[in-house]
Amino acid sequence: MASVTLALFALLAATPPARASAEEVLRAQCRTWAADPKNPWALAHGIALEGRGFKARDGRSAADVIVSDFLRREGSGSQADLRFEAFAADGTPVEPHPNLQVKTLLLAGHPLSKSFPASGGPISLGALVEDLKRDFRRDSALSPHGAWTLDALSHVLPPGATFTNGTGESIRFDAVMDEALALLEREQAELLAGMKAGLPQVPKRKQGIYAHPCGGLHLFQAVATHARHPAVRRAWGPRLDMQVDVLFYRLASESRQYDAALSSAPPSYRLPVLVQMVKFYGHFLETLGRYRAETGWKPTPAQARSVQQARALLDGAVRRLDASGAFRDMESLKSTHSQIHLDLIGDSCHAAHGLGYWH
Repeated sequence: MASVTLALFALLAATPPARASAEEVLRAQCRTWAADPKNPWALAHGIALEGRGFKARDGRSAADVIVSDFLRREGSGSQADLRFEAFAADGTPVEPHPNLQVKTLLLAGHPLSKSFPASGGPISLGALVEDLKRDFRRDSALSPHGAWTLDALSHVLPPGATFTNGTGESIRFDAVMDEALALLEREQAELLAGMKAGLPQVPKRKQGIYAHPCGGLHLFQAVATHARHPAVRRAWGPRLDMQVDVLFYRLASESRQYDAALSSAPPSYRLPVLVQMVKFYGHFLETLGRYRAETGWKPTPAQARSVQQARALLDGAVRRLDASGAFRDMESLKSTHSQIHLDLIGDSCHAAHGLGYWH
């Protein structure tokens, strides 16, 4: 019996520890690097993953840090101008996409009555939304960086809502979102044509949807969020379904191009390709996860298989990144490859969030 026990202990000792899942690796990366109280953009990504309970490294609520330390207020009273600068003086990103912070606070589930400490006195989330409405301009909202504005308003404005911006223009939000869907259709038209023609891929050349940050997936998220209202889905009919089909076509098209780039890339280029893979696969899973959660959409069996494929592709990219030492070398990347450093923070948070939708 003793020899059997010793043999069992020897076997257990020789068994390698269970490998952390891709989601666990990404969550650890996000929690570690998104908690920097001097980087509000990173804090917003931590909130996107962990929700409104996410805390900065100094123990404060991440949301409190974002508003108290980085909101600028000009004037007083209900008409005060409230803004987050795009970047801090040292180049740290604060809100490189307009209204990213307000959108983040809304998606985290904070009520409009929620008050945050701020220079000059507390500020409610409702006041930030009202300021967003005053600053709203149709052209900027329908530009490549406008998706965060549209997403924020889609969470607080029901069908039929109107508001007046700071220039006195009356904005009918349904009409804006109709234009946003039309924009998505235009920007994905080349992909749709490739899909209908049965092409294996449509090359990425920074054209159309690829000229948008994160491949335009935040635009899809904003449009899809407005479609959570049954009346909107009835009005749009099959148009949004077609854009979902295009998104699945993109998965096949882009994965082929990443595989080709990775196999032919010199060693110095492999890291950017792997980071881009995590960005796309993570945003793909997050986008469809939100769409399902917000609208009740049910993937077809073929679409469900594609979601599983995206999970496997993301897992492979994360494994390769981890093996390359990129996560271990984050501190040095901050000074030598600052954009890759930031991408590894934000995209880790988005990808972990995306995986969380598909357990």
